[in-house]
Amino acid sequence: MATSNNEGGFSHGTIETNNGLMIVLILVVLLFGGLVEIVPLFFQKSTTQPVAGLKPYTALQLAGRDIYTREGCYNCHSQMIRPFRAETLRYGHYSMAGEFVYDHPFQWGSKRTGPDLHRVGGKYSDQWQMTHLNNPRDVVPESNMPAYPWLMKAPVDASVMPAHMTALRRVGVPYTDAEIAGSVEAVKGKMEIEAVVAYLQILGTSVK
Repeated sequence: MATSNNEGGFSHGTIETNNGLMIVLILVVLLFGGLVEIVPLFFQKSTTQPVAGLKPYTALQLAGRDIYTREGCYNCHSQMIRPFRAETLRYGHYSMAGEFVYDHPFQWGSKRTGPDLHRVGGKYSDQWQMTHLNNPRDVVPESNMPAYPWLMKAPVDASVMPAHMTALRRVGVPYTDAEIAGSVEAVKGKMEIEAVVAYLQILGTSVK
């Protein structure tokens, strides 16, 4: 004898006509799928181990990264080169997770009002970078990037560095006691523009 699709009280018809049940089941499926996709990444060396030669940011570079984030540079500049020919021809070797294991959070993103910055380290001189930040049109006449002249005059806040580096060490960044203790002196008297340039000049240099 043929059985009805409605027997048992949990049929397609029941699911499709019960909005609450449908939402719950969709969420369960999405959660399971997400776990299957994400959890294995926590156990793969390619995503959890640093690439050869990768070092934690120095105190000055870390301060520059904080300023980079504060000023919203990530809103226009990605730090992720995708593994496509058009990308690698323009920007260089594609980005690898192992390059960002010390970044909390990483600055990959996808927005590119301006060019990708992942491999910008060493591409231009320090003076070029400073001029560009102070007034982009001085070196790139067609640029629509805003100027950041206040970075030339604002000193780096050295007092926050030990606490910041200590917090990063707690989440796995291998800072030593000496590096943390010397962080204040390392950035003392430096201007914010020097810190940002130090950060930019290290981006992507661990992979050639």
